[in-house]
Amino acid sequence: MPRPSDDTAYLTRLQDYYAQWRSLPAYEPLQAVLGLVSRAGVAKVLKRLRDAGFLHRTPDGRWTPTARFFERPLADAPVPAGLPALSGDSGETCSIDAWLIQHPSRTVLIPVTGDSMIEAGIHPGDRVVVERDTPARPGDVVVAVVDGEFTLKTLAVENGAAVLKPANPAYPILRPGDRLQIFGIVVGLLRNYRR
Repeated sequence: MPRPSDDTAYLTRLQDYYAQWRSLPAYEPLQAVLGLVSRAGVAKVLKRLRDAGFLHRTPDGRWTPTARFFERPLADAPVPAGLPALSGDSGETCSIDAWLIQHPSRTVLIPVTGDSMIEAGIHPGDRVVVERDTPARPGDVVVAVVDGEFTLKTLAVENGAAVLKPANPAYPILRPGDRLQIFGIVVGLLRNYRR
């Protein structure tokens, strides 16, 4: 019989399964995922995880993850990029989505190609978190549209006109004039080091 103290292990198994398949399995496969022998045991674990706020039951009876399901442990101290320091798990959690995205209906993730923003720390293969319909100001990194082509640059003003500056000296400053449209401003960046 499952014990409440095992729920953290059950939750991590479900999170790993969901990360791979983007869904939660039915009861029979769940028995194998959770390492339980009975359907009743699975039902008890799911109920406890629902009561703890990690799962939700849809009107048609399917189990789905809640926002809390996607929370990750938050360290109690930042990690310095200088001298080593001790850091531990504070027990707090943070949802990456909640931390990066204020307006889900206006936010899109866009993959980056090219190296024109490399000195701004934006590399090919990164994904920028872009918020649309937000006024852009000089100094903002923006996704702009010039002559129907998308580009990622820093918005600046020269002689009263908007320009797009790369963060790589190998590329020229773009001076699009009236052809410039701002698709959105970059509010975050995602990078996967395990590509």
